[in-house]
Amino acid sequence: MKVAVVTGASSGLGKEFARQIADKEKLEEIWLIARRRENLEQLAEELPVRARVIPMDLTKEEEYAKYRAALQQADAQVMLLINCSGFGKFGRYGEVSEQDSLDMIDLNCRALVQMTLATLPYFSSGGRILQISSTSSFQPLPRLNIYAATKAFVLHYSRALHQELRPKGITVTAVCPGWMKTDFLKVAALHTGDQAVHNFFFVTNPQKVVAKALRDSAKGKGISMYGVGNHIHRVAAKLLPHKLIMRVWELSQQ
Repeated sequence: MKVAVVTGASSGLGKEFARQIADKEKLEEIWLIARRRENLEQLAEELPVRARVIPMDLTKEEEYAKYRAALQQADAQVMLLINCSGFGKFGRYGEVSEQDSLDMIDLNCRALVQMTLATLPYFSSGGRILQISSTSSFQPLPRLNIYAATKAFVLHYSRALHQELRPKGITVTAVCPGWMKTDFLKVAALHTGDQAVHNFFFVTNPQKVVAKALRDSAKGKGISMYGVGNHIHRVAAKLLPHKLIMRVWELSQQ
């Protein structure tokens, strides 16, 4: 059975990936994974292909057993894995709680790796993995210090894995969007103080980000970015001292 697996499918980028995959890819099933069952069931009813709802808290080790069992029982051939689960919190170190900081690392990094490793045995040549990173991965960012660091991990892990899996015909694309019109901004700013991020530049449409990510993945690209502003950002982060970039970033938030 040819399937696509989408984590974080209950909202935002994950939901949009599920919709576009259902329209553009030739699959027998889409597996929708997130914590909120009711949101997944509502999305499943909207999709033009058969969808399997798998409620999971990806931060809990015991949850992966049922996912592995489902893959085995379905004799799944995974064609696409989209790791969208993750969250961010705005603010300096004293404004983001210790628990939120640790949870970001757990979900954005550990859970993404565990989901990838659990799924890889069910891939074959032609399979594609898309890992959601961020333009914040290109340099350290005050007021987003933990979040930006987790996304740097995702970027480097994805690019190295892309190289390792090439002989098997499996591609890994690190998707690096900038600010988008999703609920992420509301969640990230919740319960934060005056030192949180409050100026957002080059805000993009998630539909366009997803469409380009799927095109880039189909072409076997190791990284996907939408928008001229984000490409300029990446080049600047390569050429300019990070100390300077962080200073400009801080000034932009005053």
